[in-house]
Amino acid sequence: MFPLFDLSLQLNGFPMKEAKAELRKIVNLSNEDHKIFIETKKQEIVKFHLENNSFYQQLVGSKTYGEWNYLPILNKTNLQSPLLERLSKGYSQKDIFLNKTSGSSGTPFIFAKDNYCHALTWASIIYRFGWYGIDFNNSYQARFYGIPMDFIGNKKERFKDFLSHRFRFPIFDLSDEVLEGFLNHFRIKKFDYINGYTSSIVLFAKFLQNKNIVLTTICPTLKVCMVTSEMLFEEDKILLQKQLGVPIINEYGASELDLIAFENPQNEWQVNSETLFVEILDENNQAVPNGTEGRIVITSLCNKAHPFIRYDIGDIGILDEKSTLQKPILKKLIGRTNDIAVLPSGKKSPGLTFYYITKTIIEDDGNVKEFVIKQTKIDTFEVEYVSETELNLVQIQKIEKAIEIYLEPNLNFTFIQKNTLERSARGKLKQFVTFIK
Repeated sequence: MFPLFDLSLQLNGFPMKEAKAELRKIVNLSNEDHKIFIETKKQEIVKFHLENNSFYQQLVGSKTYGEWNYLPILNKTNLQSPLLERLSKGYSQKDIFLNKTSGSSGTPFIFAKDNYCHALTWASIIYRFGWYGIDFNNSYQARFYGIPMDFIGNKKERFKDFLSHRFRFPIFDLSDEVLEGFLNHFRIKKFDYINGYTSSIVLFAKFLQNKNIVLTTICPTLKVCMVTSEMLFEEDKILLQKQLGVPIINEYGASELDLIAFENPQNEWQVNSETLFVEILDENNQAVPNGTEGRIVITSLCNKAHPFIRYDIGDIGILDEKSTLQKPILKKLIGRTNDIAVLPSGKKSPGLTFYYITKTIIEDDGNVKEFVIKQTKIDTFEVEYVSETELNLVQIQKIEKAIEIYLEPNLNFTFIQKNTLERSARGKLKQFVTFIK
């Protein structure tokens, strides 16, 4: 098949041939050479932005710096200023890749990448998907994503889908009637892989479970499924593997950066050490030992148009003890820093703890399709859920007992049955949100 995907990127000014060649060189470095490469790229990118980016100069406070650890931590609030104030000298909106973050962290902003950095981003994605025999020029993707609803935005996204050899399943309406339509597409189209938001694909898998269908029996060309943007629980992974009939690959990325971690064929969540430098830091911005949780702070080693140096992405995670500089392994992604619930006792708990406890109980019979948890007061939570029948008293009592054991007593929960749950403009489902400042 004609390499339409690569060609479309190349024609848009993104030098894919050069980027792919450089990535191959980086991947094939020895351990020692990779260490030198990382240190060199760190120094180069800081030096470049201190000399060419007034925004970063102001953040650092000078045009020179001493040790890496003394560089400031860049956060999303810093980036909520006009883009033109943050662009490096020599770059304009005509010769960069421009985009906006989804705002799932609650702090959306516009960002830029220079064209070569964006090409390297795609080279990195293509390389990792290639671990599973997926070729963006040839492999046919079933895409579970949102889509702009305005006419121009919608047509633009559909044209991108055509160039990228993918068929999009819009996820704003996931009723059984709509999912039946999705299923019919799998009957007649030769999809190679599924890619999309975790919660939407899980909902489709539950639909398949209710119909007692394994997807590969009606779409035997299907090889693999990549889930992204939302937490993947082990129970959901088991369900997906069973109902889709293919390996489930966990992806963790950020549009302003690159793929951050991608599950490799050895079932390790391998961190990108080719275009990024990932640190896990404590509250004092000091690196923690591998195996210890902390804030995920990331440096883009190649973006000259816009600095992402020691950028606090807003997530909490743990690097595996066996991690090396060349092959870091993400042991666990705990959640977002703004998804922490502060309880009446003063205890702090990731919001996903509530989600996990509730999930294990109310999904026993498959009645509840999906749900979100909202903290409205320090001791009060609302659970909004979609189900065929309302939760009964026994189920609610089980949840309350589990919460008392795993968290603390005297927390108030209200359960609200809904027809659909509110998603972001891009179709993401925010599983926990706190309204406590």
